[in-house]
Amino acid sequence: MGLALALVGTGGYLSVAGQAPAALPSNQPTFRAGVNVIRLDVIATSRSGTPVADLKAEDFDVTEQGKLQKIDTFKRVSLDGGLMGTGEQTPRPILSDEDEHREAAKDDVRLFGIFLDDYHVRRESGLATRDEIARFVDTQLGPSDMIGVMYPLSPLSSILMTRDHDAVKRGVEEFVGRKYNYEPKNAIEEKYQFESCTTVEQIRNQVSLSALRALIVHMGGLKEGRKALVLVSEGYSSVLPRALRCANAAAAASGNPSAYPAGADAMDVEENRLRSQGVAEMTLRLRDVLDDANRYNVSIYAVDPRRLAAKEFGVDQPAVDTRVDEQFLQDTMETLQTLSGNTDGRAIVNRNDLAGAMKQIVVDTSAYYLLGYNSTFATPDGRFHEINVRVRRRGVELRARKGYWALTRAEAEAVAAPPTPGPPKAFLAALDAAAAATIAHDRVARTWLGTDRGENGRTRVTFIWEPAPGLSGEPGRPSEHPARIVVTAVSPDGGSYFQGRVPEGAAQTAVVGGGRVTFDAMPGDMALRLTVESADGSVLDSEMRRVGVPDLWASRVGLSTPEVFQARTAREVQELEANPDSVPVVGREFARTDRLFIRVAAYGPGARSPNVTAKLLGRGGQAILELPVAVARPSDAHVFVELPLASLPSGDYVVEIVAAGEGGDAKELVAFRIVG
Repeated sequence: MGLALALVGTGGYLSVAGQAPAALPSNQPTFRAGVNVIRLDVIATSRSGTPVADLKAEDFDVTEQGKLQKIDTFKRVSLDGGLMGTGEQTPRPILSDEDEHREAAKDDVRLFGIFLDDYHVRRESGLATRDEIARFVDTQLGPSDMIGVMYPLSPLSSILMTRDHDAVKRGVEEFVGRKYNYEPKNAIEEKYQFESCTTVEQIRNQVSLSALRALIVHMGGLKEGRKALVLVSEGYSSVLPRALRCANAAAAASGNPSAYPAGADAMDVEENRLRSQGVAEMTLRLRDVLDDANRYNVSIYAVDPRRLAAKEFGVDQPAVDTRVDEQFLQDTMETLQTLSGNTDGRAIVNRNDLAGAMKQIVVDTSAYYLLGYNSTFATPDGRFHEINVRVRRRGVELRARKGYWALTRAEAEAVAAPPTPGPPKAFLAALDAAAAATIAHDRVARTWLGTDRGENGRTRVTFIWEPAPGLSGEPGRPSEHPARIVVTAVSPDGGSYFQGRVPEGAAQTAVVGGGRVTFDAMPGDMALRLTVESADGSVLDSEMRRVGVPDLWASRVGLSTPEVFQARTAREVQELEANPDSVPVVGREFARTDRLFIRVAAYGPGARSPNVTAKLLGRGGQAILELPVAVARPSDAHVFVELPLASLPSGDYVVEIVAAGEGGDAKELVAFRIVG
């Protein structure tokens, strides 16, 4: 999958697929000052579709629930994505979270998101549509436009809005739909693969819509103005026809007719009741998405890859009554129209010319008016408030969202109350890093980057990679499998720290199915470019990141990047303890039969080495137990933290390592998951 490496340890990486479900962040957009502040975009055009550019605040009347509102803020937005020049010769690349926030907040930057809902797109539809989505990125966006790609299982922390449109296109071009395909592709899906098909569909709905909300909130926190989210999906449904309600999703594709009960026609009273309940349930779920989209000024453009669809269910599935099929097709299309129509976007459904229809997405995001008012309905009632925008000039047509769902009293009190502190950002980042290193089904390679004290004030950087799980032993053409990674590491002034292929370059040690390289770098920023190649030299993936290299010679306590080792037998334990060149594991998923060893070095400014302690934390950050710390070698600064897993239940954990000494203290977090 393009854009699909994962850096674990120092730095980070953009990932688009196969990750842990996204969690909704708590950040609020910068333009929302209170619970009664309403912002809305108004697109004004002539009857021929030409944008009207000379309207003023006094030309507009805004009513809420039929009551006239006073416009407090007014702004006309006109953008071209840098196609006509932005004052800079080349728009600044996005290499970090800081770059993302700084650049996205600029008035002349347009922000786009693409949500590739592989859970709700058939394989054939995805294959037929991905080139058109990539062409949209290639032909419709400008050099200063920022865009991010997300899948249902992408962690939000991995999403970085970027100007590397070529990388985005490569990711989109690998999009494969999985609708009604219940074959598990990662550890998360393996946990519920034997549930009923209905249960699996409901889980997929929850994962997909929660990830969609997370992307909306992320985009809303970056920019005040209008933002466009392209949702590639065939729509949502909470139920399945009786013919498809298998008791075991793992057997859904077995071809055994007895796995499916007999079909039912459209006149079945019980089936119609269940379908109506499903529609009502989905309406409530979509309300949460709509509330977030309107609150964070994100317009949803739903793109249905089925085009001029006549059927919801395929010939490869058990026969579904024709009228039932038509009902489900209509229901799923209506969910897309609901998401778009209520967020001032457009639903591109029943259209063969997707590329032509998607041009309007850029037009809408390029010229509009941003209006804001303080609602006179101060009491939160939790109801839908209808908004109507009129213009006093004849011949001008307007488009704006139809309204918003007001907060309930409890929600308003929660917004006004001081935020409840949750786990620290570093703790959550460690959990996301573990997920990125573990669930790597759609990635061509997974990597680890660590730092330790080098020579003469420098920092030793170690880079390790291995093929993504499932690739190394999977039959197929050698050209589809990673053979090496070209690593280029440079200083801020352009000086080279390392450039070469791994394995192949100098100072590298071969690892079966991957490679390792070490080099020294000066503390500070370092640009790292990774290019994954197949055996015939084809480029499978590439990415560039800015890495912060720590100063482990400074006059304060410091820790190297913890290395994680896995052992099952006493002999393996002895070999790990005796060999300082043992290769750490990249993945972070283990069985109860495993014994973990974490090796880390502690450095301090004084003559005495810092004191190192470690403890095991639960997913919520609570302390579970203290862990023993042993000196690795008497002449070395490294220590081992040992952790048998036999007594721990399945789940996510974090090891907190703290070094305390004369120069203060330092902390490192290592997250992992126990399965089985």
